[in-house]
Amino acid sequence: MLLLGCIKEVSDYELVVSLPNGLSGFVPVTQISDAYSKMLSKQVAQGELLEDLNSLPDMYSPGTLVRCIVTSVEKSADGRRSIKLSIDPRKVNKGLNASALTSGMLLSGFVSSVEDHGYLIDIGVSGTHAFLPRQKAQNYIKAVKRGPDLKIGQNLNCVIVEVKNEGRVVRLSIDRSEVAASLATEQQKWTLSNLLPGLVVKARVQKVAPLGIKVSFLSSFTGIVDFMHMDPEKSTNYSPDQVMKACILSVHPTSKVVRLTLRQSFLHPGGSPNQLSNDRMGAVVEESTVKAFYKQFGAIFELDDGTLAFARLKHLSKNRKSFKPGAFKAGCKHKCRIIDYSLMDEMCIISLKYQVIEARFLQYQDIHTGDVVQGKVLALKPIGMQVKVTDGIRGLVPSMHLADVILKQPEKKYNIGDEVQCRVLECNPGGKKLILTLKKSLVQSKLPVLSNYEDAKPGLITHGFVVCAKEFGCIVKFYNDVKGLVPKNELSSEPISCPDKVFHDGQVVKVMVLKCEPQQERLLLSFRLSSKPAPEDKKECTPKKKQEVKYRIGEMVDVKVLKKKHNGLEVSVLEDEGNVIAWIPTMHLSDFVVNCKLLWHCLQEGDVLPRVMCLSDKGEHITLSRKSAVISAVQEEQVVRSFSEIQPGMLLTGYVRNVMPFGVFVEFPFGVTGLAPKMSMSDKFVTDTKDHFVVGQTVIAKVMSIDEEKQRVLLNLKVSECSSGDSAAESFALLNQYFKEMKEIRNLLRRRGEPSVARGLCELVPGKELQVVVQDVKEDGSALFSGSCVTGLTVTATRYHLGDKNIVPGEKTKALVLHVDALTSRVYVSLQEELLKQRSKQVCVHGSQRTPSTLPSCST
Repeated sequence: MLLLGCIKEVSDYELVVSLPNGLSGFVPVTQISDAYSKMLSKQVAQGELLEDLNSLPDMYSPGTLVRCIVTSVEKSADGRRSIKLSIDPRKVNKGLNASALTSGMLLSGFVSSVEDHGYLIDIGVSGTHAFLPRQKAQNYIKAVKRGPDLKIGQNLNCVIVEVKNEGRVVRLSIDRSEVAASLATEQQKWTLSNLLPGLVVKARVQKVAPLGIKVSFLSSFTGIVDFMHMDPEKSTNYSPDQVMKACILSVHPTSKVVRLTLRQSFLHPGGSPNQLSNDRMGAVVEESTVKAFYKQFGAIFELDDGTLAFARLKHLSKNRKSFKPGAFKAGCKHKCRIIDYSLMDEMCIISLKYQVIEARFLQYQDIHTGDVVQGKVLALKPIGMQVKVTDGIRGLVPSMHLADVILKQPEKKYNIGDEVQCRVLECNPGGKKLILTLKKSLVQSKLPVLSNYEDAKPGLITHGFVVCAKEFGCIVKFYNDVKGLVPKNELSSEPISCPDKVFHDGQVVKVMVLKCEPQQERLLLSFRLSSKPAPEDKKECTPKKKQEVKYRIGEMVDVKVLKKKHNGLEVSVLEDEGNVIAWIPTMHLSDFVVNCKLLWHCLQEGDVLPRVMCLSDKGEHITLSRKSAVISAVQEEQVVRSFSEIQPGMLLTGYVRNVMPFGVFVEFPFGVTGLAPKMSMSDKFVTDTKDHFVVGQTVIAKVMSIDEEKQRVLLNLKVSECSSGDSAAESFALLNQYFKEMKEIRNLLRRRGEPSVARGLCELVPGKELQVVVQDVKEDGSALFSGSCVTGLTVTATRYHLGDKNIVPGEKTKALVLHVDALTSRVYVSLQEELLKQRSKQVCVHGSQRTPSTLPSCST
């Protein structure tokens, strides 16, 4: 069966392809093209990398449409079906022969050889030599930006320009404008035996039915457009004899049934379907509205943001017995969760099942290093144990991590189907790689998880495992492949002559960090937990002069920046003539998370910061804060100074101290802390706490209950529960503070960096209209612009914000500023007519063009 698919994921060994009707298939690396397979075989035979053999990620990217043929459908042990595909033109175009080739045909081809004047292209037609002149490829090469040449094995949409010698020689073009304008016609003499998916045709409506429409095309062919592939904006307006463009989606070899799509993204060959933003995947939608119900297939819903979604029949209820068709009448509302996105249908795939909505993990991105997960044993192999975490998530427990000790016969301890509790050692969502441990000492450890070198502060005590014991000491590994050295003199308080006889690979150990150099990824450790951090680290962490002055919490001081560090600013207190050194953590530079990094980025050594509040003074360590909400709470005495002052119902201003899987710890001025459990964190469903809060974030918390015996405070962070009553006044006060800080940031920007760039960033605010020149149009539909008003800045517009305009490089156009990212010097603009017209109306009403200076213009 021939299908049009869209590449969803790319790895070194396969392509994951989205297929129509929510299906997915896999193209192995050996099913790309004949020339590419020969190069792979040659590399394997020689045992060394070939210079001109490119990996799949170098040639393919998600969002690219490809023609596929189904090679097999395999059923796995757990009953799931796997669709194997090939994009090899010898299989996809097998219905074509040399005599059938005519000018204007659109075919799939693969680069088989790079020549001086062009490229030899494999179009899979026996006895035909296809040539692509270099000049016909230049625009495409510039647009895709994958190097100065096409690569062997690269997939191309080719238009036949000229046919010679009865089809034995053809000349091709891959010019994007020619490909996009190609249309299959009757003159090209297509037949049912060689008809290809991806061809755009003119179709005439024959019959309109509830599940789709029947159309005729190329004079003698008929096809079906199902309900998922009608244009959403026109789905109720089709009528017999109506003529429109359609794209062939699939051709069945035996039944000869042809299915087509009317969706706009597919009506210009070479384009790509709309994609779902990453933050929506896995999201829970409280109210989705039923648009249509199909008793044999499922239901189409409209989500809260207006996008369409499809739920298969089995995902509408827990089981067949609990399914009630009456609950899915048009207009009914249901809670659901987005579990996938079908690129080929341009629809979210959702589930209404309670167990899916409540599931902790849905995709690899939901899992974080250090998480404790439940799994089921799938298989025991020489390299370790394969564990099923969810239906779509698999993990590997290496042999070393099957237990605290090395197991010689793991099959005696574990059986297929056993439930096991593991801890995540490493998670790579891109490569779908999940490494787990079953070592009880690690799984049950209460010590901090060390997953990056930046967190390895001197004095930190944590658990790790030995991966090497040699004469010089031990190499200890932690999470995310972080590792460090325990030198021989730090192995024990007593001398150890042969470390390899005392320590073994896989042994779980408790270590203390002595020294860390994150840039060099060097870590010095000790098994002697009473050891002190290295002298140079101590010197670096302590103030330059002994603090003799005591500061009260809440006291306001002016400070000068002495040194910028990756996590904050070292400052001197001006009132004490610079003799007192203090510290402002980056997250305490502002109440707004987006402004903290911006302020850190803009501030320079020597800058003076007025009215900074003392947050804590522990003798030689003074911590300051610029959080205006926290400062106001202290000055207005809306704080508690001890646990005994806390009462249920109180609203307190604080900041996030720690984000854990089970909830958020909040700290308040004067050191009181409380816990907001996961269920009380947000008015929305919380899948992952890290998606809702970050350490240092300013919050208003409501005291739910207190446990005097255990000195515990339970908090509520739901916005609906934490308003003092006058929410409008609170909102305007927050906005006013935000704009005040943005003005401060713009003033700082004017003083730093290249004058023209800094000036440009300060003058560009959302809502401003620009005159720009199109610099480049990318393959994904986005565009880059240049202009005298944006010199030194990167100006870009997404495909959506280009509207219906077909722009070309060199064209002058008007654009409206949407957002300015000061950290990356990027400006995001829109060319949409409705936004520009709205802007023009505002100018007319006010009599002059005003830039909305009160809108935020910079963001991290």
